[in-house]
Amino acid sequence: MTEQQSPDSLHFLATCPKGIELLLADELAALGAIPGKTTVAGVFFQASLENAYRACLWSRLANRVVLCLAREEGIETPEALRVAAAAIDWRDHLAPGKTLAVDFHGRSEEIRHTRFGAQTVKDGVVDRLHADSRPRPDIDTRHPDLRLYAHLHRGRLTLGVDLSGDSLHRRGYRRDVGHAPLKENLAAALLVRAGWPALARDGAPLVDPLCGAGTLLIEAALMAADIAPGLARERFGFHGWAGHDERCWRELKREAEARASIGRKRCRSRLYGFDESPPALAAAKANAMRAGVPALIELEGAALTGLKRPEGLPDSPAGLVMTNPPYGERLGELPELVQLYAQLGERVKAAFPGWQLAVFTANPDLGHRIGLRAHKHYSLKNGPLDARLLLMAIPERGEGAAAAHGHGAGPGDPAAAEAPPARSEGAQMFANRLEKNRKRLKKWLKRSGEPCYRLYDADMPEYALAIDIYGDRVHVQEYAPPRSVDAAQAQKRLFEALGVIPEVLGVDPSRVVIKRRERQSGKEQYRKQAASGERFEVREGRARLWVNLRDYLDTGLFLDHRPVRRMLGEMAVGKRFLNLFCYTATATVQAALGPQKEGAEQGGGASESVSVDLSNTYLEWARDNFALNRLDPSRHRVVRDDCLRWLATAGGEFDLIFMDPPTFSNSKKMADTLDVQRDHGRLVRLAMARLAPEGTLVFSNNQRRFQLDADLAEQYRVEDISAKTFDPDFNRRPDLHHCFLIRHREDA
Repeated sequence: MTEQQSPDSLHFLATCPKGIELLLADELAALGAIPGKTTVAGVFFQASLENAYRACLWSRLANRVVLCLAREEGIETPEALRVAAAAIDWRDHLAPGKTLAVDFHGRSEEIRHTRFGAQTVKDGVVDRLHADSRPRPDIDTRHPDLRLYAHLHRGRLTLGVDLSGDSLHRRGYRRDVGHAPLKENLAAALLVRAGWPALARDGAPLVDPLCGAGTLLIEAALMAADIAPGLARERFGFHGWAGHDERCWRELKREAEARASIGRKRCRSRLYGFDESPPALAAAKANAMRAGVPALIELEGAALTGLKRPEGLPDSPAGLVMTNPPYGERLGELPELVQLYAQLGERVKAAFPGWQLAVFTANPDLGHRIGLRAHKHYSLKNGPLDARLLLMAIPERGEGAAAAHGHGAGPGDPAAAEAPPARSEGAQMFANRLEKNRKRLKKWLKRSGEPCYRLYDADMPEYALAIDIYGDRVHVQEYAPPRSVDAAQAQKRLFEALGVIPEVLGVDPSRVVIKRRERQSGKEQYRKQAASGERFEVREGRARLWVNLRDYLDTGLFLDHRPVRRMLGEMAVGKRFLNLFCYTATATVQAALGPQKEGAEQGGGASESVSVDLSNTYLEWARDNFALNRLDPSRHRVVRDDCLRWLATAGGEFDLIFMDPPTFSNSKKMADTLDVQRDHGRLVRLAMARLAPEGTLVFSNNQRRFQLDADLAEQYRVEDISAKTFDPDFNRRPDLHHCFLIRHREDA
C-alpha cells in the first residue's frame, strides 16, 4: 500500500549494521521517535519530520533514514515493481530539474540483479511523472539531488526517499583510516554496549591501548562532549527533496551547534590513545582535528608492552579500557597475536585495577588469552566477519589472578607486566616437554653445530604440532586435527602452545611462524601461502642455504633428510651426480661441496651435476642456492622437466643418483598422476638405466607405509639404510622417511 501520512506522524525506516537493531530502536526513542517493527539491519519507526531530521543529525548508530512512501506485499515481477513505483505521486518529492538515483536491495525469482531492480523502479517513477506532465529526470548515480531507497525481500517491497544521502556512518572526519578501521557507527555501538555514555556523564576516563586511526576514541569524545555526529556534514539527502523544511533544519542545527559548544567546555572525561605505529597516530591526530575534538584526546606513541597508567589520572572514578586489537585472519599472524592478547591482559591488570575492559575481536579464542573472564559478550558483525564484544571487570589490586602477579605493585610496575599468565595444566605439560627435548638434544647440537633442527613432533597428541628451529626463528606446523577432535578444543590448545613457545624458547613472537599441515597435491604443493619475500640464510655443515618460513608450505629445506645429504656429500667426490625431484637442490649443494668433515678440500665434491624438477619456483631457488655457494653453473645445471619424461628421453650416465619423489602429485604440468607406492618400480628402473655400472642410486621417500616392490630386490642389489638416516632430532618417528641404496648386480 502507498503510505498516506500526516506531517506530524510519518513512517520511516532506519538501517544499521546487523546486531545493533535494538540499540538503534532505543536511540530513536530517545530522539523523540516511536520505534515499531525491528527487522534485520533496520528499525521501522514513526516520527514527525523534525524528529526524522533529528535522527539524521544525531543518530550515532544508523546508516540511513528512509521516508517510507510504499510498503507493498506480493511484489515478485518487474511489472509489479514498476506499477508500485508508479503509484506514488512523485511531484511531492522530486522537483523539476532535479537529478535522481535509485539504490535497490534484494531480489525475487524474476528480479535477480540490483541494477535491473533499480532500473525498473526508475521506469515506474518516469511513468508517473510523464502521466502528471512532469519532465523526465536526469539520472546521477554518484551525486543525485534525490536518492530513492528500494528493498525487496520475499515479495515485500519498501520504497521511499533516502533522507540521509551518504551513509550516516560517514561522519566526515575520517580521511586517514589506518589499517582495517571500524566503521564509525559500529564503534559507537560498541561504546554504548560497554556503558560508555553513563561513564562519560560521570567524567570517567577512557584508554585505547591499540588506538590505530582513533575511531573509538573520537566516537567516545563526540558522546562525552554532546556533539552530534552529523554536525560537520554539509549535505544530507533531504536537501534535494521537494518536501524539505529548511527552517526546521536550520533550527535543529543551531541547537546542535550550541550543545556542542557547551559540551566541549563541560566535558570532564579524559581520553587517551596509544599506538606504536607513527602513521596510525598521525591519522588519529588528523581525524580528531577534523572531528573537532583534538583537545579531548591525548595520543602517544607506545607499544602495548609499555602500557601504563597516564600520569595525573585520578583513581576515581574508575574508567574504561577499550580496544579493537587485530584478529589474526591469517594463520601466520597468530603467534604474535597470542602474545599480544596475553600482554593486553597483563598490562591492564597492572595499570588499571578496578576498571572495565572491553575488547572487540573476531577471534574469541584469542580473547581467552587475556586471562580475564568476560561477564558479558555481544555478537556483532564487523563487515563480513562474525565478531564479539567481550566485557571484563579488571580486578582490584590483590584480587583474584591480579594478586598472583601484582603482589601489591604500584600502577605501571613493569615487574607485574613481565609475569607470564597462568598456564593450564596441559600448557604446562607442553612447556615441560619442550624443555625436556632441548635438554635431550643439547649435547648433539653442541657437537654438530646444527642451527636447524626439529625440537618437537606431536610428542603429546593433544598438541599436534611439529616445531622446527631455524637459528633464531621458529617454524610451527599444526597437523590438521581429525574430525573426532572438537575444533574449539583444538584451537584452544593451539593458542596455549603459541603462548608457551616464545616464553620457553626465548624468542620474539614475530619470529614464530605457524602453518597448517594438510595433504597437498598438484599446484597446492607450490602455491604461495604468503608474499613476504622474507628469506634468510642458514648453514648446514659447509653449505649455505636460503630458507623461507612464510611464503610456501615447505621452507626450502627438509630437515629430516639432513643425514642423507651428509651421506651424499661423502659419496659424491669426483662423481657425476643426478638429483631427481630436486626441490631447492639442497642435496646437490651438499654433493657438490663434498664431505663435511673438518679439513675436507673445498670443492672436493661432485665433478658435475644435473638437478631436475618441474617447478620454476624451486629451480630459481636452486640457482640462488648454487650462487650462494659459488657453484659453477656450467658444471652444475638445473633442468625443468617431468622427471619421468626426462629419464625416458635423456642420455648419459651418472655415478650417483638421488631420487626423492613426492608421495603423491597430480600437477597439471605432469603427463600422469604420481603415486610413489604405485609408481616407484617404474621410477627406479628408469633411474637405474641412467646409472653407471659401479654407481649407486639413493632412493628416498616420505610415504609412511611404503613397501619396496619385491621385484626390485630380485633385479638389483638393494640395501635398506632407513634406520641410519635419522639424526637425534628425528629418531622419534622411524617411519618418517625410507631410504635405500640400489646398485646393479655384478652378474647383470
